[in-house]
Amino acid sequence: MEKRIYNFSAGPAVLPEEVLLEAQKDLYALPGVGMSILEISHRSKTFDKIHQGAEEGIRKLLGVPDNYSIFFLQGGATLQFSMVPLNLMTVNKKADYIVTGVWSKKAVKEAKRVGTVNIAASTEEGGFKRIPTQAELKLDPTADYVHFTSNNTIYGTEWKTEPEVGNVPLVCDASSDFMHKKLDVSKYALIYAGAQKNLGPSGVTVVIIRKDLLERSSDDLHTYLNYKIHAENNSLYNTPTVFGIYIINLVTKWLLNMGGLDEMYKRNVEKAKILYDCIDNSNGYYIGHAEKDSRSLMNVTFNLRTPELEKKLIEEATAAGFDGLKGHRSVGGLRASIYNAFPKKGVEDLVAFMEDFRKRNP
Repeated sequence: MEKRIYNFSAGPAVLPEEVLLEAQKDLYALPGVGMSILEISHRSKTFDKIHQGAEEGIRKLLGVPDNYSIFFLQGGATLQFSMVPLNLMTVNKKADYIVTGVWSKKAVKEAKRVGTVNIAASTEEGGFKRIPTQAELKLDPTADYVHFTSNNTIYGTEWKTEPEVGNVPLVCDASSDFMHKKLDVSKYALIYAGAQKNLGPSGVTVVIIRKDLLERSSDDLHTYLNYKIHAENNSLYNTPTVFGIYIINLVTKWLLNMGGLDEMYKRNVEKAKILYDCIDNSNGYYIGHAEKDSRSLMNVTFNLRTPELEKKLIEEATAAGFDGLKGHRSVGGLRASIYNAFPKKGVEDLVAFMEDFRKRNP
């Protein structure tokens, strides 16, 4: 195709065009190397520079303190559902989990294989339409950690700030809103995120962990599941996802050139407002799924009054170049994922299409 369409997919998701064009060039031969980025050794000086660039980019964008390690692992957030409890649920053998969607429920399932899980709060009743308030959290001060999911891709809800958990280590699955704004990393014990939403292709998982917690990792753990091993080997215990880390390096440079995460957050707020305003001003034609104070900036979920209208809109939108708007199979409806690299014009064009569709289908 000569023209790129608008990719509203929840992930793997849209990447910056500048990054794709540079990767296209380097796919055949890296400048000064004579080999494709897909062919270089993970032990080479060339990759070492790329690897360091990716880590330094994340550190600079998020202001990651020196007492934190950054890993690039495989297995997605799904593997982290197991690695987190295996490495961290080792003091009192119990942890608090805040359940706000399917992915946090999956994390609970794996944690229960390791120790005792306390559901500190759940918004499942009512269809995961909101984020729990601080007052709702039933936290155990002797828990080994508290786990929450910062953005719920399926339901379109997002924490506006992290929960307050006292001195208990805070663990965050940030897969679907990682790098959409600046965080105070020092409030977290561990952050993990699949790269395929805001930072790179599928296949790479970023883990940021406070170094003192590495002492909880037991030598009895299977080697690849041990955070301490990955820290000691600088993510090179096994062959890493070379191409994925290369893309992360390019995306962090793009984010820095765009003005950093404060500027990106400003743009993300602006984009989301355009689409939510369209929904809110439609006199009930479009119905937002998430409660307004819990709405995600990354994943805008909504319904029409009938499934038939939803199907028609999705079909017509796809034909018009708006791809990936079908909601998750578990909840239906529509979902527009507008991650960092998604252009403002694409949101404006979608809104124009939605308003035209409403006029044509009263």
